[in-house]
Amino acid sequence: MSVAVLLLLLGLGFVEADGRCLFNRTQEYCVCYHLSQETVSSIIQCLAASVVEFRGGELERYVAFPISDLDPSAIEMLGSLVIRKIILGDLLVPEILLARVLRFFSYTQVQELVFESCVFEGRGNWEEMANQDLPILSLHFHNVTSAPLTGREQDFSHLSGWLGTLQELAVTASHVTSLPCGIGKVFGALRSLDVAQNSLGDESLVSAFCSGAFPQLQVLRLQRNHLRSYHSVCESVQPLHGLQHLDLSQNKLMADPSSSCQWPASLRIFNLSNTGLDEVLSPLPPSLEVLDMSCNHLHAVDLSLHSLKKLFLSQNMLQAIPSIRNYPMLDTLHLDNNQMTELPWDEVKHLQDVSAAGNPYDCSCSGAGGLQALAAAGHLGQGWPQDYTCHLPPDYQGRLVEEVPVSVLRCNSAAVIAPVCVALILLGVAGAGYLAWSRPDLLRPCRRV
Repeated sequence: MSVAVLLLLLGLGFVEADGRCLFNRTQEYCVCYHLSQETVSSIIQCLAASVVEFRGGELERYVAFPISDLDPSAIEMLGSLVIRKIILGDLLVPEILLARVLRFFSYTQVQELVFESCVFEGRGNWEEMANQDLPILSLHFHNVTSAPLTGREQDFSHLSGWLGTLQELAVTASHVTSLPCGIGKVFGALRSLDVAQNSLGDESLVSAFCSGAFPQLQVLRLQRNHLRSYHSVCESVQPLHGLQHLDLSQNKLMADPSSSCQWPASLRIFNLSNTGLDEVLSPLPPSLEVLDMSCNHLHAVDLSLHSLKKLFLSQNMLQAIPSIRNYPMLDTLHLDNNQMTELPWDEVKHLQDVSAAGNPYDCSCSGAGGLQALAAAGHLGQGWPQDYTCHLPPDYQGRLVEEVPVSVLRCNSAAVIAPVCVALILLGVAGAGYLAWSRPDLLRPCRRV
């Protein structure tokens, strides 16, 4: 946004840099440090980059700078730039300057705008942006400070011409406590909303996802907020009928047994990792394809999800794998760092991706043999063999599972004894038959005299 001063006015020769611009031609990435008014020669090279990053500077000195409409030659110059992404970091951004300059982005091809560790100061006049279209489709704020969003619905309505076409919005680690309902209704085309690492609570979600807000939303990331009630979150996102991906990780969730809330039927990817769960919460979205419940305190998982393809259960307290027959479509199962002593070969051999490192394996023949067979078939993922060690029997404790000798004679005596017994029986039958043919008198019954 402040890049309008840094590029638009830069291109006109009003703003200069101090020669600290570094251009990586291979990556088409240019970084400039501490903007000032000393030399323009270094920053010119950034005009050939597709990504431009500015770090530090003094934008506040340009608040009173006169900004007039651009002439045709300036408009043509802006349209010819190949810059697609602009990153601004460690800047104090006067909002009034931002409001005056943002409209000039309609002449550029910039599609992604990122603010990192910036402070937005004051309040701008956004009326000039009414019905203005911009090419920017992705807008990211990380670790920024600004005035609260509450009471600013009118400002967002002036920006509706642009925000109504925005597809990706991220406001992360920025102390956001609420998303007013009226603001959500402006984002009519938004597909992805990332509000991770903020201060959103259960009550704030109710107003954020009111009827008519974010009508096209498909991806919602709420990790590391102040969410507590599993069922309150469920009720809050029910109006999002197209939601496909929901991330609730790093919240401390608790169930409400009296609730029977149904998640949006469209939900396919659900992340409940690191949420303090000691049991599987219900209900779960019935059409899930990906479920992540890693980094919890689960002792058992008893689910039946017929559409599930990927199940992540690493870093729990499981002593056995979940019943695979409950997931007929499953192709991926991760069980690293649990309490399992064995990974049943017959149950998981049809899966494409199995990961079960860091478990206390019993390296008796069945335990070691099953893991070695999975590895030989290419089903064990990253971590084999260095993270698969034996816990039992004592003679093998600390030894790699890969190094445990597995032979038919040592591990499955029945596999040897049974064929030998069958062979002896067949030999006996064959011998009896031969005797019956060659010496029939030996098989005649005794006659009494």
